[in-house]
Amino acid sequence: MVDDDVTAGYGNGEGSRAPLWRPRRKNAGYQGQASWASSVINLVNTIIGAGVLAMPLAISHMGIVLGVLVVLWSGITAGFGLYLQSRCAQYLERGSASFFALSQITYPNASVVFDAAIAIKCFGVGVSYLIIIGDLMPAVVQGFVGGEPDYDFLVDRHFWVTAFMLIIIPLSYLRRLDSLKYTSFAALACIGYLVVLVLYHFIKGDTMADRGPIRIIQWAGAVPTLSSLPVTIFAFTCHQNMFSILNEIRDNSHFNTTSVIFASIGGAASTYILVAITGYLSFGNSVSGNIIGMYPPGLWATIGRAAIVILVMFSYPLQCHPCRASVDAVLRWRPKASSRNDNSPHRHPLLGSRGNRAPEPMSDLRFSVITTSVLILSYIAAMTVSSLEAVLAYVGSTGSTSISFILPGLFYYRISSPDSPSHQRLMKEDDEVGDDDEISSTQADDGSDDNDHQARETAPSDGGIVRHGRRQWRRNLLRKMSLALAVYGALVMIVSLVTNSVFVASN
Repeated sequence: MVDDDVTAGYGNGEGSRAPLWRPRRKNAGYQGQASWASSVINLVNTIIGAGVLAMPLAISHMGIVLGVLVVLWSGITAGFGLYLQSRCAQYLERGSASFFALSQITYPNASVVFDAAIAIKCFGVGVSYLIIIGDLMPAVVQGFVGGEPDYDFLVDRHFWVTAFMLIIIPLSYLRRLDSLKYTSFAALACIGYLVVLVLYHFIKGDTMADRGPIRIIQWAGAVPTLSSLPVTIFAFTCHQNMFSILNEIRDNSHFNTTSVIFASIGGAASTYILVAITGYLSFGNSVSGNIIGMYPPGLWATIGRAAIVILVMFSYPLQCHPCRASVDAVLRWRPKASSRNDNSPHRHPLLGSRGNRAPEPMSDLRFSVITTSVLILSYIAAMTVSSLEAVLAYVGSTGSTSISFILPGLFYYRISSPDSPSHQRLMKEDDEVGDDDEISSTQADDGSDDNDHQARETAPSDGGIVRHGRRQWRRNLLRKMSLALAVYGALVMIVSLVTNSVFVASN
């Protein structure tokens, strides 16, 4: 029997036979407000951070050809992880997608581990942003005043961390990611300035006198290349905010969400490759981990350092947002007892019976307490620790790999299993919609005014069977690829951890 939502699409009083179908899983009572452009801006800002400045160094270790291929491969694998997240969101009520929600219907007793890893990863990245502010602002002040300032506190990193926290705090209390679109746009403008600055010096050629040799095809060796591999792989990490994008976007159709992923990953990859090649050709093998710091002192270079500060300042709330959600999920977690009713095809283990409950947001008190705690702890860490390279290396190797590859792959592989009640329910709805679309098309072609029962009897055809077989083949292929992505993520994690251990031991 066809759902009420499907039959309601017929007989709309205007003689149209096109079904206005909306699957009940998408929760018609919820409507996102974010535009396509806003979603892309926030996602690109989550992807591109201060790490873009280290791309020329990564290319110097790999060689230009291999380096570009690695950047493209990293973008493709990260984009596939985002795509799997968008497919997983189809199994959840509209507006409720999250790692926690997926854990509840796939690996319920392991969800606390997943969310704890996400929270730690986002917290560590947020602290690193504050440390960057404290390290760069004294140099920015000295660049603008042309020497040592009259007041000593202007070159004190603790003062600048405190001062910028006053700007970061109100931004971190915004509930919706879409509310950060204007700050994200300002951050992207800063990235644009940095790219123009690198291009300007490359075209001007004022760094050629001190340029080292160039590697086109050759590489620096296995160890240097492996040490730079995490830089390019983790440069595309934005998966912690993907579910918020999917929840808030106005049009969450498959084409629209896929185009958001393609535009974001494509824009980031283009930026990385452009900065990497031009920056590397400017300094050769003499390039350092922060290419902006290598340019001659001057107004434009000082503005570039200020642009980095603004970029990381506006990127901090994009890390606080998923960190808060993951901490909330950890605090809400309770071990799930096995029950006969857990596999009921009409019951959602997180949201109750399908369609009768909207996702429950955090209360104002809980929201404020968690946000305040994250801000205070990150402020204390940034004030007491001046370097987090080693810690962030391990956190990135584990947290970023889990978020980008392992979790999306495992979640989709588990939830798309033919034995999964959620998958069976989704496929049943899709098949019903496919049948109704074929019925509508048959009626339109024949000009028939017969009732739906007569049309349904004539709907099955060889073409419908072929289309069903193709859909099933694509689903099976996607499921195998999701498992391959999870295995790839595990290998990346092992290689990154071993590389970091060797690097720490050698120093």
